[in-house]
Amino acid sequence: MVSTEYERRIAARFATFDQDGNGTIDREDFNAAAKALLAEFAVPARSDRGQALYAGAEAFWQGMAGIADRDGDQRITREEFVTGAVKRLRDNPDRFAEIARPFLHAALAVADPDADGHATVPDTARVLRVLHVPEDVAGATAAALDTDGDGRVCENDIVPAFARYFTVPE
Repeated sequence: MVSTEYERRIAARFATFDQDGNGTIDREDFNAAAKALLAEFAVPARSDRGQALYAGAEAFWQGMAGIADRDGDQRITREEFVTGAVKRLRDNPDRFAEIARPFLHAALAVADPDADGHATVPDTARVLRVLHVPEDVAGATAAALDTDGDGRVCENDIVPAFARYFTVPE
């Protein structure tokens, strides 16, 4: 049972990870996110960037499973996600940032065709939309990530913002 406002917010973020909408988060959700990003940006799965994205998705899945999969069945239920987030991430958002970093780094590289370490704000919004963030929220979020107003987003902008989003203080 979701009991606090904090837990309700975290539970609402569950859908971001449940890519197939089946009510659980599993390895396939992370692979589906990687596959969708590669398709969106026309990056071959066998390329270095494609392989890095799949490796980042696997690392993210392993980290999430380690935090939240309490019964070890290789699926994270909504309740496990809320409990894992509340008990393990609330006091240590940096931990969440670190398990997400390989995936976020690789996703940024996929959205960064000139390999300068930055994605444009529109391409960042595309990444968010592929990950099932509503279009209006994706655009506003991508724009907010551009903290210096140069029209580009880098890993140092994305990782802490991602951690804050999923470890919202009460």
